[in-house]
Amino acid sequence: MGRTINDILAELPAGWARLGLDAEGADPSVGRVLMLDAEDTDAQPDVRAALVCLAGARGRAALPAVQRLVDAGPTALAVKASGDQAPELEELCRAGGVGLLLIAPEAPWDQILSVAKSRLDDAEPQPAAMALLEEDLFALAQTTARVTSSHVVIEDAANRVLAYSTLSNNIDELRKASILTRRGPREYELMLKDLGAYREMHRSRGVVRVPASPDQQLRERAAIAIFAGERIMGYIWLQETGSGFGDDVVYALTGAARRAASELIRYRNQQSVTMHEDRIGRLLSGPAEAAASAKTLGVALDTPSCLLLVGLSRPDALAEDAELVRGQLADLVALHAAAFKGSSIVGQHEGHTAVVVPSLTTRTAAAALRSLAALIVADARRHLGAVAFVAIGRIVPGVTALHGSRAETAAVLDCLVRNGEAQVATIEDVEADVLLHEAIARFASSGFRHRALTDLLLTDVELAETLESYFRASMDVSACANAMQVHRNTVYYRVGKAERLTGLDLGNPAHATIVQLHLGLWHRGDLDGAGSGR
Repeated sequence: MGRTINDILAELPAGWARLGLDAEGADPSVGRVLMLDAEDTDAQPDVRAALVCLAGARGRAALPAVQRLVDAGPTALAVKASGDQAPELEELCRAGGVGLLLIAPEAPWDQILSVAKSRLDDAEPQPAAMALLEEDLFALAQTTARVTSSHVVIEDAANRVLAYSTLSNNIDELRKASILTRRGPREYELMLKDLGAYREMHRSRGVVRVPASPDQQLRERAAIAIFAGERIMGYIWLQETGSGFGDDVVYALTGAARRAASELIRYRNQQSVTMHEDRIGRLLSGPAEAAASAKTLGVALDTPSCLLLVGLSRPDALAEDAELVRGQLADLVALHAAAFKGSSIVGQHEGHTAVVVPSLTTRTAAAALRSLAALIVADARRHLGAVAFVAIGRIVPGVTALHGSRAETAAVLDCLVRNGEAQVATIEDVEADVLLHEAIARFASSGFRHRALTDLLLTDVELAETLESYFRASMDVSACANAMQVHRNTVYYRVGKAERLTGLDLGNPAHATIVQLHLGLWHRGDLDGAGSGR
């Protein structure tokens, strides 16, 4: 089954769009997304099975272009319009059986296009994963119902019912209808919007109460939006089944929403991120496995290929919505990789997003890969608000040689994330840093330490920080002084004092190497008195 207008709507941030009109038929699918200019009257593109984003005109000014496009038979149109302009647009689309997404005037077209294409690129739901999601969400609905003595429905962002608690005789007709059709009745959704229920859920991120309406035979409801970062993943609705809601309803709903968010993120990432994990793993595991996998994928074996690894900064990787951002980053990477080379393969590898780019043109590949990496980090910041790093591996003769560049590329990415400065690099850019880090890691397992230097670093923070800054400035006294905002003579004095206390001569390459190894451990917090005689 293909993606629908509601699938795309569910991915858009709250407030960017609303469904003006469903397309005719049994929820017809969207095969592609197009961006067209309303002023371009000469072009006659094929828009069948497409969601057409109409740029260049808003509201009533878009009516002539909407009429032309409706006659061409797209699945749906996306048009920027305010509320009072919607009826005329809906009338034209309804006549042609075309769906309508009403886009907020301030919503950026480029991001809407990116989200829509990303959703179309998602894998079809895997039956096993879908079964696990439903099992988890139904269990959550049942637990929440038990705690709050109510009936529970969990919806996605497009108001489609994902799970509900056990049916009882105490639910109203509206709740029965929403469960039977797997979607809340349209008129009730509109009523809730008129009451401001959705707006308040989005604004407060808290629990919203909807009073009972005896004349419509509707019981009291409480609801909360399911957030992951700034993205709305869905809603949890409670319907009271007896004497109203207890004092614990806010606590229970808040916990349920957080749990539902983690389940929805996990499921979404399984569909859109890990679908190629096995392919990436096979391509990087060794020549024989890579050759078999490449044959299955239709990838040429003997053409220049490259591995890119994409990771998040440490703060982003530890953020509350890290899993969602990681999935969104993988989607973004997949879009850019596909645009760069249609045969690119994107998936997960050891916690990072991996891109295998085959069939490269050697003469221009290096510069082109840097451009691709730069686009990824720029869009990650612009669209996701995240800091991403891209390690570009060596260009190897064919995909069967990629496994040989895997560890090196991972070391480059680790270096980028650790230093937090440059966001794109190859091994040539950071080779010295990678080798020093490797040497420090090996030194950490050694039982030997320079006793006087270890004592100095552990007891005199000022001298330790000066030595670290001195080596970071490539032993340039002026640069070190500027970085530390002290006089040059202060740096001379402190370095000389360190040499006197340790007996080391920093002008001696061997002694300088010893200091750097100890400083590396000190910076990591791993320096101790091992081997120092204490």
